[in-house]
This record gives sequence, C-alpha cells and structure tokens, in this order.
Amino acid sequence: MAASVTELLREIAELEEPLEELRSLKTVVYSVPLNTLRELAAGLRFGMLFGLLDSGDREQIDVCVAILERLLQALEPIYLAQNFKVELQAGLQHSDDNVKILAVSQIGRIVENADAITEVLGSPELLKEMIHCIGGERISVAKEAIKSLSRVAQSKAGLDALFMTDMLEELKTVMGINDVVRYRVYELVVEISSVSPVSLGYCANSGFISQLLGELAGNDVLVRATAIAMVTALAQSQHGRQYLAQQGTIDRISNMIIGADSDPFSGFYLPNLVKFFGNLAMVDGPQQICERYPVFIEKVFEMIEGQEPTMIGVGLDTIGILGSCTEGKQVLHKTGRTFQEILRRLGSISCNASTDTRIRCLDTIASLLSLPREEERTGENGVTGQMQTDQQTEDLLGMTESWFQALHSHPMEAFRSMSTQPFPEIHIGALKVFTAIASQPWGQRLMISTPGFVEYIIDRSAEPDKASKDAKFELVKVLAASKTIAEIFGNQHYLQLRAYLREGPYFVKAVATVAVEGGE
Repeated sequence: MAASVTELLREIAELEEPLEELRSLKTVVYSVPLNTLRELAAGLRFGMLFGLLDSGDREQIDVCVAILERLLQALEPIYLAQNFKVELQAGLQHSDDNVKILAVSQIGRIVENADAITEVLGSPELLKEMIHCIGGERISVAKEAIKSLSRVAQSKAGLDALFMTDMLEELKTVMGINDVVRYRVYELVVEISSVSPVSLGYCANSGFISQLLGELAGNDVLVRATAIAMVTALAQSQHGRQYLAQQGTIDRISNMIIGADSDPFSGFYLPNLVKFFGNLAMVDGPQQICERYPVFIEKVFEMIEGQEPTMIGVGLDTIGILGSCTEGKQVLHKTGRTFQEILRRLGSISCNASTDTRIRCLDTIASLLSLPREEERTGENGVTGQMQTDQQTEDLLGMTESWFQALHSHPMEAFRSMSTQPFPEIHIGALKVFTAIASQPWGQRLMISTPGFVEYIIDRSAEPDKASKDAKFELVKVLAASKTIAEIFGNQHYLQLRAYLREGPYFVKAVATVAVEGGE
C-alpha cells in the first residue's frame, strides 16, 4: 500500500493534468488506516500537492484538499510546523475557502502542541494571515482562526506576540472591515480575556474591552444586542465579573433594563439584558443578584405576563434557570402573591399557548418543582458528602406543593391530559413534570389517589416512540428510588415499578403460541 502511494505521487508530479491519478491517490490514502499512514507519511514527498492547489479546476482543488487533509493529519504537529509552514501560510492566502479551512485547521493542531506552537510565535507573517482570516466572508474560516488565535494567547509569549507587536494594529485594521468582523474580533478578545486576569489585562490595555463596553450605548439596537451577548460571555469568569463591576457595567446594564420601558426598540436587546442577569444569578447566586438588582426579576415577571411570544419564552427560560436551585426557589417564593400570579400564568401558558411556548413552559414548571431530597455539603475537611436537613426539606416540600396547586384548579388532571396528547413534545413535557414531583411524598400521594394513574405509569404501550419511553422510564426510576414509595403506593405497585426498572424501557412481553392439533 505504501508503494502505491509513493508510485502515485511520482506519477502525479510528472503529469500536467493529473486529476485521474489524484482521484486514485485519494482512494488509496483513505483506505489506509491512519496509524499505518502515520508510519510512512513523514517519508513521503507530497509537498508538490500544495502546488496543485493553484489551479482553475475546482475538482482538482477539492481532491487535493481531501488528500492533504488526510496526509497532514498523519503528521506530528512539530514535524508539520517545521516542514510545511510556508505552504500553510500560502493556504491562508488562497482564494478558495476550502484551502483556507485546511490551512487554519492544521495550524490549529500546531498551536495546541506545546513544542510546535513556538514555530508559529516566531512567524509574524503566519500570525498576520491568521488575523486576516477573521475578516473573511466564510464564517467557518473565521471561527477556526479565532479558535487558533485564542489558543496562541494562552501563554505569555502568545499574548506578547498578539498584543505587544504589530499584530495589535493588524487586529484593529481587520476590525474596521464591517460590523460583523468587528464582533468576530470581540469574540476573540472575550475568549482570550476569559482565560486569566493576566489575559484580561492585556485585552483591557489594548483598548478592545473599553471599546466593547462602549457599544452598549450605541444607536444601532442590533449592535447593542450583540454587545450585551459578548459582555455576558465576559462575565462567565470571576475575574471578568470583577472587572465589569469595577467599570460600573453591571449597574449600567441594570439601568438599561429600567430605561427599556421608554425605548420602542428595546425588544431587540431586552432579552439579552435579561439573559445577562440570569447568567450572573447562576454564578454569583440568585439571592445576591435579585436583591441587588430587583428590576431584573420584576422585568422577568413582566415578560411572562405579557403577550409577546419571544419575551414570554425568555422569561420562562430565566425563571426555569433561577428555580433550578434551592436558593433560587426561595428567592422566587419571597415575592409572595406576585409569584402566585406567575404560577397561574404558567398554568395558562402550558395549556393555551403555541406548541413551542408550551414545551418551554412545561420544562420551566418541571425545573421549579424539582426538589432533590438530599443536598451536597462540603465539610471542613473538604470532603463532599450527603446531608439532609429535615426542617428545610419540610419547608421546601410545602412550598413546591403549594406551587403545584397554584398552576391549575385541577393540576393532576391537567397534566394527565397533556400526557395523553398526540404531540410528542407536549407528552414528554408532562412526563417531566410528573418526574419532578415523583420524589416528593405529596406528589406520590396525588399520583396514587388519581384513578388509573399508576396503571398508566407501568403501561409501556402508552408511549408511542423511543423518546417517550425514555421519559416514562425516568419517571419510573425516580419513583422506584424513593424511600417513601413502598409506603405510599403499597407493596404491589412498588414491586411493579421495580419490575419495570429491571426490565428496562423497551421490554415487550412475549406472547406464547399454543399449537392446536388438527389446526393449520
């Protein structure tokens, strides 16, 4: 097989129109296992394939790209960097996007290798061409370039190469191409900033971060919405949040929510403002964020109570995220009657909205009602264990039960009806709600007191597809694992659940066939 590759390469080098031989070579290199190819690739002389990329024949270019992709993948990154740096740089300048993607992806392999990355850092022209790729028309090329450059910046030498040399001006020049490219550069900057406080310092000193924050006040609402999304990504790291707080950006975004009421175009960026605080609440704690920025939770409630489907969806997702943890549940519960009204609204949406909104609503309800019986606690010795606080658990059980009852006048009947609907997503959404309350004694008591409900749970034939069977199995697993299920459901039903669990979600009982003498 190695001889075939070598012979074909020799033939191709001597031909003016080698397309047929290139097709044969492609077949051969993809038929050889990569490990075998790796053993012989370094000894192959296939550099001339790069020269064949300078062709007006699109098929020849595509075949060459496919061959090179396979052969280069077989080379170690350090060998690739030392022997094909010039060819890869030329690939970045190529007019064909597939060639650019080949070059950028191979450079990506190089920069992920600690030994090989120095070859890139010592090649300003290569870095420059990678930066120029951010400004290309094809997003896939730009994404690969951003990925590789962010990897370059994970060392001090890489940060110096990008921000302490002429490369900084190259970045700024590329940034000026148009709005889309400007935000690609912001994306790169945010990725780099998220690595460490040192990385953030380089990006801040370059002026990129202050420029991004300035976009929050821009006149173009779409640009403003994108800027908020970028700032949200920056806030994912602790040092990023500290920087934003020091710059007054978090207070500024809170004021933007307040000012949205008087802006007729706020619908374009308001969802991103809410998502910003939703993400902040999950990393810094719902209580701290909701108490410090009460306008956030007020706006979320307002969105759910409104009539705009997009706003309703964002509001649903946000309280679903907030209510997924105990602290978030308590924050919502403290709003008292206001949240009771929201729960009634959720019940209405789950029955009457569009299918997509109903699905999101059911997921939110399941998130709000889910209540782990045991919570992880880390002791003074750093060992994580399970600890249960009975009083807290009783309080939370009472809270979730009251929430469930607030959703509908007859909640079990309402969700039971949804679980029999022909729409798979609605059907599964209702099963998720039942799964959320299945570990809680009050939920189990409701189930056993609802006529025909236990029979429905253990009836596999009620589920029409794999996704529904899997959702039903999750419900059975939660019920069977509960410490109170045998007492509340009774031994017979408990044993049926255990049998269901043992047999799995797709079990089908065999039907015995009895042969009758004299019959056909």
